[in-house]
Amino acid sequence: MNRSGRFLVVLAISASLTGVGCDRLRARDQLNKGVQSYRSAQYDLAIEHFKDAVRLDPNLSVARLYLATAYAQQCVPGVDTPENTRNCNQAIDEFKKQLEKNPGEIGSLKGIASLYFNMASGASKPEDKLKYLDQAKDFHAQVIKNDPSDPEAYYSVAVIDWTEAYKRRMDAKTAAGIRTDEPIKDKKLCSDIQGKNQQVVQEGIDDLNKAIELRKDYDDAMAYLNLLFREKADLECGDPDARKQDLATADDWVKKKMETKKAKAEKQQGPGGIVLDQPSANK
Repeated sequence: MNRSGRFLVVLAISASLTGVGCDRLRARDQLNKGVQSYRSAQYDLAIEHFKDAVRLDPNLSVARLYLATAYAQQCVPGVDTPENTRNCNQAIDEFKKQLEKNPGEIGSLKGIASLYFNMASGASKPEDKLKYLDQAKDFHAQVIKNDPSDPEAYYSVAVIDWTEAYKRRMDAKTAAGIRTDEPIKDKKLCSDIQGKNQQVVQEGIDDLNKAIELRKDYDDAMAYLNLLFREKADLECGDPDARKQDLATADDWVKKKMETKKAKAEKQQGPGGIVLDQPSANK
C-alpha cells in the first residue's frame, strides 16, 4: 500500500473512532435528559431519552437499566388491561436484556420478580394469576441463588407461597360450602388440600425463619409467619391438638410482631417523642 493509501485508511479509522466517541457523548446526554424527565414523572419522555441512549451506545448498561425502570413505573399493580400488560412486558424484556449482559444482577432479577407479582395481582384469569406468581417466585429464587444473604428474597418467596396456599384453600372451602373459619373435616377434601398446600406452606415457614435469622427485627416476616401457621392449622385435619398448637404458634408470632414494631418505634424516638435523625446508609 502506498503512502496515500495508508493515509486514507488512518483517516477512515480516525473518523470512525471520532463517530463512536460522539455517539457515546450523545448517549450520555440522552441519559441525563432521561433522568431529568424521570424525576419529573414524565415517564413517556424519559423512555424515549433512554431508548435513544441505548441506541447510541448499546454498552451503556445504566441506560438500559433506567429504561426498564421507566417502563416498570407504568406497570400498574392490580390492573389487567392490554396497555398495562404491554408496559409490564416491555419492562421485563429490558430487564432480561440487562441480564444477558450482566447475569445475576440483583436489581434486574428483583425488578422482574416484582413486575410478575404486580401482574398477578391484577390477573383476571386464575391460571394467569398462578402463572405470574410462579414466574415471580422463580426470579426471587434466582436472587437467593446469587445473594443468599438477602432476607427480602426469602420473604418474597414466602409471601407467594402463602398467596397460592390461601387461594387454593379458600377456593376449596367455598366450593364445599365450608365457612372460612371452620376446619376441614371431610377426609377426601382434606387430603386433596394437603397434597396441594403442605409442601408450599412448610417452604414458606422455612423461608420466613431464614429471613428473620438474617434480619432479627423483620416484623413483616413475622406477620406472614402468623398467616402461614394458620394455613398449616387448616391442614391438620383430624388432629385437633396439632391444629391448636399451630394456632397458638400463629398467635405467638402476632405478639412478637407487635413487640418488635414497638421496640423499633421506641428506638427511633428520643425524649418527648422527638424522632432521632437516622444515620445515612453510606456512613
